[in-house]
Amino acid sequence: MINRRHIRVKVMQSVYAILQSKSDNLDIEEKFLLTSIDKMYDLYVVLLQLLVEVKNKEANYIKIAKKKFLATKEELNPSTKFIDNQVFKLLEESGSLNQYVTANKLNFWKLDSEYTTEVWNKTKKSTLYQDYINSNKSSFEDDKEFVIKMFKEFVAPNDKLAEYFEDKNITWVDDIPFVNTWIVKSLTKLKSTSPFLLKELYKDDDDKKFVLDLFRKVVLNQKEFEKDIIDRTPNWDTDRIAEIDMILIKMAIAEFLKFPSIPARVTINEYIEISKDYSTEKSSYFINGVLDKILKDFTTSKRIKKIGRGLL
Repeated sequence: MINRRHIRVKVMQSVYAILQSKSDNLDIEEKFLLTSIDKMYDLYVVLLQLLVEVKNKEANYIKIAKKKFLATKEELNPSTKFIDNQVFKLLEESGSLNQYVTANKLNFWKLDSEYTTEVWNKTKKSTLYQDYINSNKSSFEDDKEFVIKMFKEFVAPNDKLAEYFEDKNITWVDDIPFVNTWIVKSLTKLKSTSPFLLKELYKDDDDKKFVLDLFRKVVLNQKEFEKDIIDRTPNWDTDRIAEIDMILIKMAIAEFLKFPSIPARVTINEYIEISKDYSTEKSSYFINGVLDKILKDFTTSKRIKKIGRGLL
């Protein structure tokens, strides 16, 4: 499921887009924001389905090899350990996964099988594959360990796949690292005694509500927040502050003032971490310093009110 940090990243991107376009149509931007998050879920499902299709590629290869006129001994009696992998079976037999693929017409790998071939070839040629096939170990945990390593080595860092996803959906470019981590976490939690079930995209209704609440409160109050920033950075021209830094600080101010249940220190830490991935090398230090000053000033002037103990 999506977490609060990635929600913040998605909101940051949408705030940047609306400020750059100078659009005042919140409805359109909100729909795009929600759609981009929904599409991230599609990417998660597509990657899970890729694993099943790689398994099917191996099964088809074995079937064809057996029919060769001059088939070798190995081709006539191949190891089926890969296609019998219990993790692949769980994914392939998942009703929720198959229903989602069908309902949303995510038949990517049927149409673009070259990418499953790419992953399958890399896997087949690897030491990881040979060690797995030749190992005498045979348990669900061994199968799971192999699939996770396979995903980390041949799917997650695959540049060809990344380019393909970028062509399919421009918003997926920034989603790939998060979704890759999400896949690994999902695989790690698999149990042999339970079917694989797709979970809800959002942890709860509060997280879903947080998306538009944060976006609206930043966009509708961004002029006021900008003044708060300028007043506390007298030695900086606004032109010298990176645009993403300015947006992240505005988002943090929105959380300080408009979200009483979110601890101020959580807010600061979240935006510092986001800046490390999306802004300049020194942004995290700048954002930390500015937000510390703003938090102290807001606390002194009693502008900031948090519900519960220890939220500052």
